[in-house]
Amino acid sequence: MKFRDYYETLGVPREASQEEIRKAFRKLARKHHPDVAENKATAEEKFKEINEAYEVLGDAEKRRKYDTLGANWQSAGAGREANGRWSGFGGPEEDDAYHFEGTGFSDFFENFFGRRSEPGGFHRRGKPAAGRTPLRGRDIESEILVSLDEVMNGSERDLVMQPSHGGKPGEKKQVTIRIPRGVGEGQLIRCAGLGEAGSAGGPAGDLFLRVRLERHPDFRVQGHDLYYDLRLAPWEAVLGATVPVKTPHGTVNVKTPPGTETGTELRLSGKGLPVGKEGGFGHLFAVIRVLTPTSVSDEEKSRWQALAEVSRFNPR
Repeated sequence: MKFRDYYETLGVPREASQEEIRKAFRKLARKHHPDVAENKATAEEKFKEINEAYEVLGDAEKRRKYDTLGANWQSAGAGREANGRWSGFGGPEEDDAYHFEGTGFSDFFENFFGRRSEPGGFHRRGKPAAGRTPLRGRDIESEILVSLDEVMNGSERDLVMQPSHGGKPGEKKQVTIRIPRGVGEGQLIRCAGLGEAGSAGGPAGDLFLRVRLERHPDFRVQGHDLYYDLRLAPWEAVLGATVPVKTPHGTVNVKTPPGTETGTELRLSGKGLPVGKEGGFGHLFAVIRVLTPTSVSDEEKSRWQALAEVSRFNPR
């Protein structure tokens, strides 16, 4: 299992602030998002790497654990104690874990930051086999990274499952799972019969995949609603403007009224994410951000000075 330097992935120093990390993510995400990247062949994988890095560094608790892990990576044997068990970061025990390919997360993330319902292993919903009594196999749980496009339309995903420890040599199976339209953050996708095999003729357990939504460079997700920063120039905020806004449903023109202030939220009804099986969609909220030029020409500066002399506006 290869160690991943998430700071290097985002191009920030280890002492970077959370705001610096957020800005670095958004810059890289806009560059490598599959919808806009120049190299489509490599964009998807690069975008997942950026998302994974931000999933850890953008979360204070995960970042703390990661920084501790990074400092002890060589000496601590990647978190494995002398008795062979994993410790400290939710890693698997010798005979109680599966390795997944196709979830969108790397082996490194799955082993140290994947959700675990019991210390050291996947959630036990069934009982271990005993004697010849037919018993149901145990359920297993992992996480899956889901894009907003998959939330909008649903999709099918090919996964490869293989016991990390204790399984037969070369034992693995490829399965196709369905990601339902409208799935949300933290939701469990149940894949019937894909858990551990039963004993003495008992049925297999189930596989449960906990959804982690892929971070988008432009949209923030809250339930079924989306939030989008709509940037305005000072004159657009003062005079009003018609601005194109990209939504998951296509581009729409948004009219901003004269005198619009930073922080104003404009609701675009029905332009959010699907509301599961209930039908309909959430909303998209365009949050106004008034930006000022960081550099101006001599002519622009002269005009701003002239405006300042005639304006009656007093912000204080």
